[in-house]
Amino acid sequence: MEFLRKFDNNAERWLLLTFYVMLVITMAVEVLRREIFAYSSIWGEEIVRYSFIYLAWIGASAAVKERAHIRIDVVMHYLGQRPKALLYMFGDIVMMIVAVIALYWSYESVHVSWKFGSVTDGLRISKVWFLMAVPTGFGLMIWRLLQSLRRDFISLKTGKPVYEGDTLFD
Repeated sequence: MEFLRKFDNNAERWLLLTFYVMLVITMAVEVLRREIFAYSSIWGEEIVRYSFIYLAWIGASAAVKERAHIRIDVVMHYLGQRPKALLYMFGDIVMMIVAVIALYWSYESVHVSWKFGSVTDGLRISKVWFLMAVPTGFGLMIWRLLQSLRRDFISLKTGKPVYEGDTLFD
């Protein structure tokens, strides 16, 4: 149980770290190969591109978890705890609806790629692995939105201040 809790708390961090390290190392190797040996590979560019795509979608999920997405919250400063919690819950529900629709439609490209067996140009592996970044990101977002709704519901029920995430500017 403790392992699952730690995994849930840190899943995006470890995934982001993994893809970021993979991106930086591959990019550094490719720059050195290009500048020193005047040679570059197709696969290096693909690894960097797909790592960046995974970074974006997993990062979006991490931002949902921490309520770090850009938002205009001027009105929130003038609301009490109950209306604030309800407004956050409304926003999460709207975002959930969009995420569920996007998750459904993002599987279309994965399904087509699987059906026709498309592969990447350089690595020559199935594009399904890379196209899964979008549904994976939306799936993680839905999970984090469910957790956020639960957290807000508990705050609403107990009267505790609603979690607002970290502020960038005060």
